[in-house]
Amino acid sequence: MELSYWWRHILVFLLNSWIPSCFAQTTPPVRSTPTPTSQTQEGPETLKFRLSGFPRKHNEGRIEVFYKGEWGTICDDDFSLANAQVLCRQLGFVSATGWTHSAKYGKGTGKIWLDNVQCSGSERSISVCKSRGWGNSDCTHDEDAGVICKDERLPGYKDSNVIEVQVDENKVEEVRLRPVVTGAAKRMPITEGVVEVKYKDGWSQICDNGWTPKNSRVVCGMMGFPHERKVNKNFYKHLRKRSADPKAKVKVAGTRPESPKSKTITKTSSKPKPGKSAATERLYAERQKNSFLVHSVACLGTEVHLAACPLEFNKGNATESCPGGMPAVVSCIPGPLFAQNGMRKKLKNLSTVRLKGGVKQNEGRVEVLKGSEWGTVCDDRWNLLSASVVCRELGFGSAKEAMTGARMGQGLGPIHMNEVQCTGNERSLWNCRYKNITAEDCKHTEDAAVRCNVPYMGYEKTVRILGGRTRYEGRVEVLQTQTNGTLRWGLICGEGWGTKEAMVVCRQLGLGYANHGLQETWYWDGSNVTEMIRSGVKCTGDEMSLSQCQHHKTVTCQKAAARFAAGVICSETASDLVLNAPLVQQTAYIEDRPLHMLYCAAEEDCLSKSAAKANWPYGHRRLLRFSSQIHNVGRADFRPKAGRHSWVWHACHGHYHSMDVFTHYDLLSANGTKVAEGHKASFCLEDTDCEEGVSKRYACANFGEQGITVGCWDLYRHDIDCQWLDITDVKPGNYILQVVINPNYEVSESDFTNNAMKCNCKYDGHRIWVHNCHIGDAFSEEAERKFEKYPGQLNNQIS
Repeated sequence: MELSYWWRHILVFLLNSWIPSCFAQTTPPVRSTPTPTSQTQEGPETLKFRLSGFPRKHNEGRIEVFYKGEWGTICDDDFSLANAQVLCRQLGFVSATGWTHSAKYGKGTGKIWLDNVQCSGSERSISVCKSRGWGNSDCTHDEDAGVICKDERLPGYKDSNVIEVQVDENKVEEVRLRPVVTGAAKRMPITEGVVEVKYKDGWSQICDNGWTPKNSRVVCGMMGFPHERKVNKNFYKHLRKRSADPKAKVKVAGTRPESPKSKTITKTSSKPKPGKSAATERLYAERQKNSFLVHSVACLGTEVHLAACPLEFNKGNATESCPGGMPAVVSCIPGPLFAQNGMRKKLKNLSTVRLKGGVKQNEGRVEVLKGSEWGTVCDDRWNLLSASVVCRELGFGSAKEAMTGARMGQGLGPIHMNEVQCTGNERSLWNCRYKNITAEDCKHTEDAAVRCNVPYMGYEKTVRILGGRTRYEGRVEVLQTQTNGTLRWGLICGEGWGTKEAMVVCRQLGLGYANHGLQETWYWDGSNVTEMIRSGVKCTGDEMSLSQCQHHKTVTCQKAAARFAAGVICSETASDLVLNAPLVQQTAYIEDRPLHMLYCAAEEDCLSKSAAKANWPYGHRRLLRFSSQIHNVGRADFRPKAGRHSWVWHACHGHYHSMDVFTHYDLLSANGTKVAEGHKASFCLEDTDCEEGVSKRYACANFGEQGITVGCWDLYRHDIDCQWLDITDVKPGNYILQVVINPNYEVSESDFTNNAMKCNCKYDGHRIWVHNCHIGDAFSEEAERKFEKYPGQLNNQIS
């Protein structure tokens, strides 16, 4: 007895000392993430790898290794492409295309784990390559090495809702809820069932002796649910008792076993009715196969994985190790997005926290509402406890990953919180301890982000893409149930298909963002599927599945041949363009420009239609001028959809325009009516300037490549031709100036909600006052309503 007592305390001590380090930063891999974290088992020690630093893309960065409970870097001494090959494979990429030295992606912190590493390139792990040994280095972080991996994943490397954790003696890797009641497995998501852990080639149960709501909270969080609820144990005890008798017939009708007030209706019969005996036999057989791997669990309720809780494992004959108990059963409450029985609904914007820039609704940059303005959270001390508070507040489960270094893109505006420290029990991030920000504390390159656990919904089973060169592109096919109950794949009509629809398909398949939505796919080898079974598909871009989008009740497709089927090209990263709103406010003014100086502008269609009736070259046009500075704060370069061969030469401006419509400039009345003809500006896209350490890649001169690099911006000054709104015909009054970037969604972005900018304007017929300029989603809903109902100013003073 005394020996067992000491052994239990030693095991708890080992788990408590090892697990926190495992969860300090990110959860292990087995999933496709923008910055992969991968792990390799090396004897008793588990290695994990990740890419860090800024600026970078998802497949490049400073290489960091997790060893002995601490993240550290690798020195660039003797570093080679062969080293990078080994590391990229461990990160889940097929190969390396290059490597960097001298801390190109910024200096790391903590240990420098490896130095003078020399690999041949074929090693399965960096740990078997020659080196000076772990922790033996004479380098500084100015010599941190980086790798550039080929943007192609190893086969089988895909997103997963399973979090894996390695412990010393026993493994608790995969955890699931197995529904017991017949038919429950067909309803998604599964909110209630027996808790089972993967053990060897099968699944084992957990003894419910001493099981607490805190344990249930942890399991529900892993399964993607924000809260647990009390289980009707009497129902399961009765069900177990009845199923132990192979002659008994158990029928559950109209019950809700997850509620303690539920009533169970049972019927016993020695002659089971046809069609029901199979379910009874299955239930009976399952109940005879109970194998209890874990004897007791003692969670605090704040853990993100069951393996982080103190566990007591059974020894010897595990089938007899739950005296007086039964398998632990958990019941969870789904968030609003995953409610059953058709009750799913979008999250109401009443919360003071939101996620931006992610592929799915359960991931993104963390933004919090303070007063009436949204701002970001600095990543100092950011961890899984704080991330889980955010996730549960938004109706998801616990955090799968707490991300730092603006991994979900940079925000704009204020940074509201720093050094957030949550216990994990808070109902809101604002209830956690934190520090206010000073100008020196943080930059948006340190914006915190999260990836939350969500329930498994099986969305990926109803759509597929085929015929492309890689798994990220192809012709879209959807699975449809016919009237006779059989399933068939059919094509989708390409008419009207665009970026928003492609975004949903890429999200549904776990392939990231949509680069392009294609209306013709004749150049791809398709399957033998040739029939169009869906047309008129229209999505908002936020849907989790294509089935949630609108479409024609009856297929109507003028171009019904397979070559006109819809297709997609997906990407793990995307750009994100944002206009510098304060600069618009600072630079706005009115100019009366003589007509003889506007011939080129007229040719470019930059004036209102009434200009055509003017007495050229006499007279003038009244122009509202301002500067446009457009930043790319995403994780991929913004590139025009059209190839160089289709760019249009503009002789007046002396350069090619790569997009027909890049921005809309509009002046609106209070009710949203356009009072000045919308000017549709087409730009030549280039890097005017960049953040420190970022190099320009795009320039318009000499038929150069066009685009906007991550961390750079394209500036169109107020004095450039066509950088204006023609307000010659506008009467004095109070208006809204609106600028929309990429209005037709021609190019994919990680976030389209920040593409619009609005300002209040007062025009007295001679002068104009522009104020309250802000990005479309920068204010709270209440503040935005007040902005749109702006009554005008009584004087020229702006408060």
